Amino acid sequence: MTLYTADTLALFLGKVRASNLPSTAKTQAGQLVAGAIALSAKVQALEAELAKLRQQRVNETVNQPSSKKPEWDKGNGADPEKPTRKRKLGGPRPGSGNRPKTNPEPDRSVHNPLQQCPKCQADLTGTPPADDVNKRIVEDIEPPADKTVVTEETSERKWCPNCQQIVSAKSELALPRSDIGLHATVRIVYLWVVAALSLPNIQKYLSSFMRLGVSTSGISNLLIRVAAILEPVAEEILQDVRQGFQVWADETGWRVRGINWWLWAFANETSAYFYAAPNRGSPVVVHILGTVFAGVLITDAWGAYNAVDCLFRQTCMAHVFRKIRRLLQENPEARSILRFYSRFKRILRDGERLQQRAAQLDDGALLRSYERLEDRLDQLLAWKNPNPILAAIIASVQRLRGRILTFSLLPGCPSHNNYGEYIIRKGVLKRKISGGSMAPRGAQAYAILISIAQTCHLRKISFPSSFSLHSVTIAAPESPFCYPNTPLSSAN
Repeated sequence: MTLYTADTLALFLGKVRASNLPSTAKTQAGQLVAGAIALSAKVQALEAELAKLRQQRVNETVNQPSSKKPEWDKGNGADPEKPTRKRKLGGPRPGSGNRPKTNPEPDRSVHNPLQQCPKCQADLTGTPPADDVNKRIVEDIEPPADKTVVTEETSERKWCPNCQQIVSAKSELALPRSDIGLHATVRIVYLWVVAALSLPNIQKYLSSFMRLGVSTSGISNLLIRVAAILEPVAEEILQDVRQGFQVWADETGWRVRGINWWLWAFANETSAYFYAAPNRGSPVVVHILGTVFAGVLITDAWGAYNAVDCLFRQTCMAHVFRKIRRLLQENPEARSILRFYSRFKRILRDGERLQQRAAQLDDGALLRSYERLEDRLDQLLAWKNPNPILAAIIASVQRLRGRILTFSLLPGCPSHNNYGEYIIRKGVLKRKISGGSMAPRGAQAYAILISIAQTCHLRKISFPSSFSLHSVTIAAPESPFCYPNTPLSSAN
């Protein structure tokens, strides 16, 4: 649309005044010009306001955590206006289906006799069997037990002259003052953390497959106790995360009695630490990583991470590109945004190529190539006469100026935070299934247990058997069975 101003219409007014038109016609022409100028100014103001509203809409949809929306308002992620691609039919992918058995030695053998024909029901008892037989290996689990294994446990108590108190023998069957065995306890923890089941579904599973009756509050208290026992293990995981050179961080919404909380995740290549907090601010980041971190911190563009002074910092470019693509969908007529997006993406691709061949370059050549990428980025951000939407994009990219191309100098450092989102994905699924926690200690217990479970997964350690069962057995406190400062003679 053509916008009219006093400068663009000055020549037209000069010709009108110099013409032989009547004075009334000249007056009407001046009024029309003044009206056109006023309308053009109003249209320009409305277009600027519309661009601002579109920018706000994209910011709300891109930066807003999914936990802020009800589950029924989120949709399934499919675009109804976008045509679906037809999947190419083909054979099964390699490795799919039932894989060969790793241990062909059977625990038992079962013979299936053939007494009559399964088709015509003819009697085959007198017919000798053929030379070949159908043989296969079947793996199965034991059927649900008719009842649980009930154990009556008796623990000796003796007077310790060194401790000056009566002590009890340590049990390896259950936690102190608990009537749920350790095997069932570890199964409950696995179902709650790894399988992400809700407490009512865990209760149904225990009742149906294990014939174990326990209330949801009993399950909750048991999980909180186990988390308290394993809290030192989570602290060791946190120390390992702090010592890593590359740390990925992300956060997602959580709910405690319907109130918004946040579940934070900090991870390196071998450890993942989760932390539940009622806020999304920088104090949480400082509490986890400290004020100084001697490594590279890979995050999204959330400002809370800026409170930590890092040796290197890399912002997730996937988030930035996603936002620009959303603006392109909202403003398909803005071709300048598409040109900016293409040039910006080309710079990132060249940064990835530089990272791949960094080992073949000396320090001087690598630094010169990096400086050329920086110069190209500066030229891109110095875009002349951008429209309001593109100006907002450039301003947001300019704020991330020092952490866009960091990855090109660091081997193994990605330009995105996909690994951080992968780590926290389990927490997102848990929130969608269970809706959060009913108390702060429940959220903190989940953070402790999911930290251990994810770390076991990253280190290829069996979480339910070799790690958690041993840790719970060794670390279970004996204090519920101790009676301090009670002589043996006065115990009765």
